Amino acid sequence: MDDLSGLVAVVTGGASGVGRAMGERFARDGMKVVLADVEAPALDATVADLCADGLDVIGTVTDVSDYGSVERLRDFTLDARGGVHVLCNNAGVGAGASGQMWDHELNDWRWAFGVNVWGVIHGIKAFVPGMIASGEPGHVVNTSSGNGGIAPLPSTAIYAAGKSTVVTLTEVLWAQLQQVGAAVSASVLFPGPNILRTGLFSSWRNRPAEYANASPPSKPKTTIESFEKAMADAGVDLVYTPTEEVAGRVAAAILADQFWILPPSERSDGQITARAASMLARTNPAYIRDLGE
Repeated sequence: MDDLSGLVAVVTGGASGVGRAMGERFARDGMKVVLADVEAPALDATVADLCADGLDVIGTVTDVSDYGSVERLRDFTLDARGGVHVLCNNAGVGAGASGQMWDHELNDWRWAFGVNVWGVIHGIKAFVPGMIASGEPGHVVNTSSGNGGIAPLPSTAIYAAGKSTVVTLTEVLWAQLQQVGAAVSASVLFPGPNILRTGLFSSWRNRPAEYANASPPSKPKTTIESFEKAMADAGVDLVYTPTEEVAGRVAAAILADQFWILPPSERSDGQITARAASMLARTNPAYIRDLGE
């Protein structure tokens, strides 16, 4: 892609956080944007705000864990926009499970994987065949995380496992697109490397009743505020990455056909190096303990 202007972008999880920032950036670059989110009031407010700024943005409520809902998003987009050039499978949740993974309730796994993993699969299945068939340049961006995609935090087994899966899915997607000579490419996004102040800590607000837990309660005790306080009490100086900065990286990566959307960082580069060194030396992954402490 040489220019985004006039093209169509679809962003899931688009009502807030990184998703909203990507939608806004694409629209300011002249794209026709479709935002999708499971939270209707937040989605409506975001679309209204961006339209008030003169941006070409529409939205539709979508549950990415439901393939039928993603198909309806695709059909809505084709009816309203006539095509799709950029797909950002960005919707994600934090399960809120704490403790050891063998003690997590199965509903924690089912809910988080339904959004974080199946949401990506559903997006690929619903959109990519049509993007390829159009013969037009296209790009798929799947949102992962340094927590899992680079090195897992032991305290977040469900989230880390899901985000690690997204990396592999995207690597294989990229390779298969290359094999068939498609005009569509792919990237995997690591939004960090620093802290992002998004709604991930309050994902419980959108948790479906069918995935509720008997115990512990589905609403976790950890919030972004309590996390920040805990870090401050421990003397950790948190560094934040603005979501607008992440969105800028995504736009630039699409134009450059850059697979790894991962800015240089001493911390993340060190994690990548430690993991690769452990694999090459066939040693136990002791670095994971260090990451979790």
